[in-house]
Amino acid sequence: MKTIEDFLCRNARLYADQPAIVTPCDTITYAELWQQVSAKARTMAALRGRAVVFRGSQTADFLVHYFAIHLAGAVAVPLEHDVPDSRLTELETELSHCMLPADVADVLYTTGTTGRSKGVMVSHRAILANSDNLVKALNFSHDLVFVICGPMNHIGCLSKVYPVVQCGATLYLLEGMKDLNAFYQALDYPCAKAATFLVPASIRMLLTFSADRLQTYAAKLDFIETGAAPIAQTDMRQLCRLLPHSRLYNTYASTETGIIATYNFNDSHCFEGCVGTAMPHARFTVDSDRRIRCQGDTLMSGYAGNEALTASVLTDGELLTADLGRVDAEGRLHLMGRSDDIINTGGLKVAPEEVEKAALAMGNIAECLCVAANHPVVGTVLRLLVVMRPGHELKARELTRHLRERLEAYKVPMLYEQVEAIRKTFNGKPDRKSYR
Repeated sequence: MKTIEDFLCRNARLYADQPAIVTPCDTITYAELWQQVSAKARTMAALRGRAVVFRGSQTADFLVHYFAIHLAGAVAVPLEHDVPDSRLTELETELSHCMLPADVADVLYTTGTTGRSKGVMVSHRAILANSDNLVKALNFSHDLVFVICGPMNHIGCLSKVYPVVQCGATLYLLEGMKDLNAFYQALDYPCAKAATFLVPASIRMLLTFSADRLQTYAAKLDFIETGAAPIAQTDMRQLCRLLPHSRLYNTYASTETGIIATYNFNDSHCFEGCVGTAMPHARFTVDSDRRIRCQGDTLMSGYAGNEALTASVLTDGELLTADLGRVDAEGRLHLMGRSDDIINTGGLKVAPEEVEKAALAMGNIAECLCVAANHPVVGTVLRLLVVMRPGHELKARELTRHLRERLEAYKVPMLYEQVEAIRKTFNGKPDRKSYR
């Protein structure tokens, strides 16, 4: 198999009547999906070698369009569903002047939390490597129904389409996590095993508002995967208690690196920040500056139209990330924040994620974000934005005492503010850039 569409064609023969895509309103079998993709691809013959920019959606039509672009020999460039017309036109113009490598399947735009959004080129080879990594590491199977709740123009959810197709399993598409009833209705779909990918913020929402209901699916939930942002250990432990027989994965991945490593934290240890060992088609090392370097077939081909930026991070098949980490004696990778998120206060460097993890251990805090603030006397200080659980109010002195018991003095914030919500990027990560 050279492309994911080769698996799609195979499935139309082997599993013709198997549901391929399910939504709350519709079901499409593999035979029907392949027929629609093939017909759509024939209308795109003139687009061969060109970048096709289009809006993402949680629909079967999105996937038909996506697969058809590949089948026609073009490059898929899915964007957020609400991207302005001006931005869509701008990207179409930019990409029309780019020489894209022949094997490129997608250009995926990062959410730009640390800078301007960049177009990451992903090859067909990388798609298949990511797919096989997930099939083998997470044990995808043919009888699985996988629920996708997040945007499919980002690697976190788009990458789950691949192993489902590789195994001939079933995708259940949802419009986000705002309607918890819709999520549980998806889990009610008649099948032996269900699984899903949820960002930590969605997991926190389920645990806060419907923990008892989630527990009723303990026998059916084969696994839950999380990633994109750090998950608090308190949430990890609660999820393990509710779903004692489910595999609960914390995965290390990014648009640039692809799917690299994963850790089943339902192992009685529940190591916070651990993302496990490398998957079959990936490798990682940590350099003397604690920067994580990745190798393998899952890596991006580069940034579209930006050779200088590509060369700054990708050299001789190795990608230098902005993530900091360490490797334990068992070869497991532990994340320690990002080098570009580090806050310099009084000449001392603080990883904001360390402060946030310590604060979340308090229990009555739903979410928090540590950011830099300007003080008229001492300069840059730490400020903690806090979202409290229902029925609780922020008590700054109590939180300060809690943090002093867990952190060095210079890591304890000087300023605290209770907020209704933490701003997030489209794919659920804390939008740190917007607070700078």
